[in-house]
Order: sequence, then structure tokens, then C-alpha cells
Amino acid sequence: MPSPAYGPTLAPGSEATRETRARRALRPSLIAISVAALWLSGCAVHPTPFTDAERVQNAHAERTAMFADQPPLAGPVTLEEAMARAIRYNLDHRLKMMEEALAQKQLDVANFDMLPRLTAAAGYTHRDHPLASESISLQTHQVSLEPSYSTDQNDRTADLTFSWNVLDFGVSYFEAKEQADRVLVVEQRRRKVVQLMMQQVREAYWEAVGAQRLENRIAPLLAQARQALEDSRRSQSEGLRSPLDTLGYQHALLDIMRQLEAVRDQLDEAKPRLASLMNIAPGTDITLAPPEGFSVPSFDMPMDRMEETALERRPELVEASYNERISINETHKAIARLLPGIEFQLGTHYDSNSFLAYHAWRAAGINVSWNLLNLLNAKNIRGMANAQRDVAHAQQLALSMAVLTQVHVARAELSAKQRQFDLYKQINDVDGQILQHTHNATVANAQGKLEEIRAATSAMMSELRLYQSYGELESAYGQMLATLGLDPVSVDAGKGDLTSIEQSIDKEQTRWAQFGHADGVKTQ
Repeated sequence: MPSPAYGPTLAPGSEATRETRARRALRPSLIAISVAALWLSGCAVHPTPFTDAERVQNAHAERTAMFADQPPLAGPVTLEEAMARAIRYNLDHRLKMMEEALAQKQLDVANFDMLPRLTAAAGYTHRDHPLASESISLQTHQVSLEPSYSTDQNDRTADLTFSWNVLDFGVSYFEAKEQADRVLVVEQRRRKVVQLMMQQVREAYWEAVGAQRLENRIAPLLAQARQALEDSRRSQSEGLRSPLDTLGYQHALLDIMRQLEAVRDQLDEAKPRLASLMNIAPGTDITLAPPEGFSVPSFDMPMDRMEETALERRPELVEASYNERISINETHKAIARLLPGIEFQLGTHYDSNSFLAYHAWRAAGINVSWNLLNLLNAKNIRGMANAQRDVAHAQQLALSMAVLTQVHVARAELSAKQRQFDLYKQINDVDGQILQHTHNATVANAQGKLEEIRAATSAMMSELRLYQSYGELESAYGQMLATLGLDPVSVDAGKGDLTSIEQSIDKEQTRWAQFGHADGVKTQ
């Protein structure tokens, strides 16, 4: 009989013995969990701001990257070179090209998702005790067998499984078709950016030309006006003229100086805007080489053909057509999700367990699953998909109406800018003649200086407005081309070097002129 000091003896298979073993096995686990929790708390992430040195380094690296891999200006810049540099190096255009490349990579991933799955898995398991178990009688609730195990303490497994789900393939197929259309959508957005950018380059270039030709005429006029103002103040102090006449004279001179300063500020902004479009570093000295004279652009295509061209070629309408096709594929995808899923499996397996009769085996199977609740929601799913398609079609119709309106507005604006430029040209000629007569009739007194300064300022302002008007005319011409969806370069020319882009621009401009004046010319 056991001694009372040691307490009662536990039967090997009793419930108390199992609980004791479980508590002993649980203690190391609790210790391990506690240690892991303490270690993870020490790895907590805290905000780490950039240091001043890191910000300086990042700013320098970004500035270098903005203007990297582009040749410097080799001489005076023509309009074609300005357009070519904008197409090749403008950061907004480069961003659209990167988005297009990203969309193509996403399409490659979507195509790969249609392939069946080939899954490889391997593992190793170690137990500090054998995976032993015992059985209890259902009738007597007593242990009926001794504890036993049929798994090694160290076990290695390996699996190679080929599986293909027909439903997943169908959904992935429609998703890949949608992604293919999204690639084309991004391409149309890039076309739109290029068209608008060429319009901006045209206007900015001629404004910069006006600034280049007038910038050397402002300083002499300001110096002449200051000298006349000083002479007037001197005569005022000597009392040679009436105070009211003298003050009116000074006010006129100061107003002219104000206009000249405003013009100089306006001219100082012209070349930086053009440099930004060309992605040239701010502060770079740019010399322009414009063509001689003013070639007035015109576009005499019949209105019905202009409307037809815009509906066929506008990037926004082409994008809307792709979006409508994406909506149709969304409908197909929604219907495919209502079908049952069928999955085929074929695999080979390995298990190092020494108790197994066969350590390697092959298995094949087929599984069918169907969410029957989708049948209750089938009508709503189809209705939503059809509504999306109808909305996409309605958006395209509304956009088509807006495009037709833009065609008429662009044509009217081009005609208006042509008339305005003709008037500014006549005004510039008259102001030039006035300046010449005023210079010849100038007398050596303060009042004569005022008239000469005023005539010179008026002539310079008239010439500035002439260049601005011509820039607006070129912008309206570019807007007309963009409204019709005519591209400034061919599809692949934008990825070439500057020379090839310039040649493509010159070729396309010639084709635009023929397209605008000959009814028989068709776009490519």
C-alpha cells in the first residue's frame, strides 16, 4: 500500500495523467510564446524622417534625373526642334509613355493568370514526442488500447500538383481582354497629351520669338523715358513751365515706363515657358530661329468631313469605344461567375513516414463547386452589367456631341484669330509709319521727346501684340488639328531620336496642309 505522504498513485491511462502531461507540455510553449512576444515588441517600427543631408541628396538626384540622357542645345532652335524636344523629353509625355508600358506589363500578367496552376510544396516536421494516441471504449469509457503512434518524429513531405479551374480560366480570359483594351486606352490618353502639348509649343514658341526680337528695345526706351523725366523735373524746379502741364507730362512718362516694365516682365516669362515644355533646365539661354515672315495657317476642309474625321480619330472617342468594350466584357465576366466551377487536379506526392507502405504516389481528381445563392442574384448581376454597358454607350454619345460642338467652335476660333492677326498686322504697319514720321519731326524739347517716346512705345507694343496674335493663331490652328484628332507625329516616331522626330513632324505638317485643303486626301 503506497505511503500517504506521496499521495495517490495515478493510473497510466487515467484522465488525471493525461492532464498532467498536457500541463507539462504546455509550459515550454508558454515560455516560447512569451519570449517571442518580448522580441517582437522590441522590433516595433517608429517614424524615421529624412535628415537634411538625405533631402539635399534626393533633391540633387532628382534634378539630375530630370535632365539626364538628353543632348544640349547645339544652336538656334527651330519650331520643329522645339516640338521634337517636347515629344521626346517632356516629363508629362514621358510619364504617359511609362503608364503605357506599365499597362502592357499588366496585360502580360493577366495573360499569365489564364495558365493552369502548377504548385510545388515541400516541408519538414519535427516533434519532440511521437504523435501517440490512445483509444477509449464507447461502452465502458476505459482505455481499450495502449498508446501507440504511426508517424515518425521527423517527417519530410513533397508535392507537385497540376490544377486547372475552368471557371477561373473564363474569368481570367475576360479580365485579360479588359486589360488589353486598357492598354489601348492609355495609348489614346498619350495621344491626347501629345496633341495638346504641340498646341502649347506653337503658342509659346512665337511668344518667345516676340520676346527675343523686342527684349533689346525695352532698355533704351526706358533709359530715354527716365532721362526725359529727369529733364522735366529739372525744368519744374526752375519754373520754366506751368505746374499742371509739367505734372501731366510726367504722368504720361511714368505711365509709359509702367507699360514698358509690364512688357519686360511679360517677355521674361516667355522663354521659361517654352523651356519647360522642351524640358530644358530653367535659366538656359535659348536662341530661336523662326522662319522668315508670318505664314498664316488656314483650314478649308468642308464641315461635314471635319465632323466625320473628328468622330473617327479623336482620342477621347476612341477611348470611349474601348471603355464600352470593357463594359461588355464585364457583362460576360459577371455571367461567367454564375456558372459552376470545375477544377481538374493531377499531382505526385512523397512522404518519408516509415510507417507508410508507399512513400510516393500519384493522384488525380475532379471537383465541382457551385454557389447556388448566385442563382437568386443572377437577375441583379445581369441588370448591373447591362446598366454599366448602357452608361458607357450614353457617355460615348454625349462625348460625340461635345466633339461635334468643339469642331464648330475650333473652326470659328481659327477664323477669328486669322481676322485678328490681319488687323494687328495693319496696326503694326501704321504704328511703324507713325514712329518714322514722329522721329523725323522731333524737335529738341521735352514735349518732342515725349511724343517720340510715346510713338516708339506704341510701335513696340503693337509689334508685341502682333507676335502674341500670331502665337494665338498658331495655337488655334493646333487646336483645330487636335479637335480633329490629327497626330503631330506617326505612332512610332515619338520613340526615336530628335532628327527622326523632326522629320516626322515636317512630314505630318505637310500632310495636314494637304488634308485641310484637298478633299481627296485621306488620313492614314
